[in-house]
Amino acid sequence: MAKRGGYPGGMIPGNMNNLMKQAQRMQRQMEEQQAELEQKEFSATVGGGAVTAVVSGKKELKSIELQPEVVDPDDIEMLQDLIVSAVNEALQAADAASEELTSKLTGGMGGLGGLF
Repeated sequence: MAKRGGYPGGMIPGNMNNLMKQAQRMQRQMEEQQAELEQKEFSATVGGGAVTAVVSGKKELKSIELQPEVVDPDDIEMLQDLIVSAVNEALQAADAASEELTSKLTGGMGGLGGLF
């Protein structure tokens, strides 16, 4: 007795097959671009050049550079604030690059980037 519904022999219709191939291709491109993004570095400088933070595309802090004049033992809080600000700005730059990549690869298809 034949099953009702479905597709004979379990075959996916041509249009669905093409859609699956496109999705797989987009997923491969996304993975390749994500790997490239993770290798990039993003930096931010605050306090008129006093503090520079560098993060990777993996959102890992790579380095902090402090100008000697910003190191004031009587004002540690200012230095701490500058470091936090520089790191946050560098992380925001990494996030923006990731969002731009996702938008470019998904062609502006809304939240579909999260599926791949």
